[in-house]
Amino acid sequence: MSQIKKVAVVGTGVLGSQIAFQSAYSGFEVTAYAVTAASAEQASKRFAELAETYLSEVPGAADGKTEAAAARLRLSTDLADAVADADLVIEAIPEVLSIKQETYGKLARLAPAKTIFATNSSTLLPSAIKDSTGRPDRFLALHFANQIWKFNTAEIMGTVDTDPAVFDTLVQFAKDIGMVPIPVRKEKAGYVLNSLLVPLLNAAADLAAGGYADPHDVDKVWRVATGAPMGPFQIYDIIGLNTPYNILSQGGEHERKLAAWLKENYIDQGKLGMSTGEGFYRYKK
Repeated sequence: MSQIKKVAVVGTGVLGSQIAFQSAYSGFEVTAYAVTAASAEQASKRFAELAETYLSEVPGAADGKTEAAAARLRLSTDLADAVADADLVIEAIPEVLSIKQETYGKLARLAPAKTIFATNSSTLLPSAIKDSTGRPDRFLALHFANQIWKFNTAEIMGTVDTDPAVFDTLVQFAKDIGMVPIPVRKEKAGYVLNSLLVPLLNAAADLAAGGYADPHDVDKVWRVATGAPMGPFQIYDIIGLNTPYNILSQGGEHERKLAAWLKENYIDQGKLGMSTGEGFYRYKK
């Protein structure tokens, strides 16, 4: 077991809620920070849905483990309260550098000196954030894939300032919460997973936005021709369209056009993916 006992997760969106629930399910005391009462209410619903998902999809979950997870998991809308005694803070907020820097500035003042900070950023380099943390030696990236209970990788990537002992502690923590740890030995935008995935998703969006092929047909050819279980637009729906939109919005002119296409045709219509019941596909809620 790692030295970590108490975990705070900052951000209760789709993946933040999953990280919090999985950590509690694995035996850790977890506080999930939601920025507003409304987002806390949404997180509470997500936790209830995750409990049902675990019962149906995770072996052994029916043996009282989901109830025990719920007992170890609490919500807070007070950041100081959420991180007051945390051994580890995992940040899972929007993929916007300025928002992350501002949040870490607050965390630096509020969290104890012992606390390790980890960003779940999908594409941003931890070195772009480290100066905001007030503790660059205790800061690194810990990146999860969506549907954490099933696609259970955790990429650990530090900066030149990250203490090797802190890096090793996070590798062990990843194991302790049922993840397959993937150490990334030097900084790489996109880490391993998104260095492979983002170009695929962008290429798919380019085909659909350019009118070359319908999203469902793009998925069909990918599944049939490669044997993959899902196509890129199915993956978009699992991720949720806000995260790809934020990433594309910070790219070049072509990427920003793809972001505008996502926004106009899907996001502005409330089609954010699986979490809202509709994205490129419709889902039962």
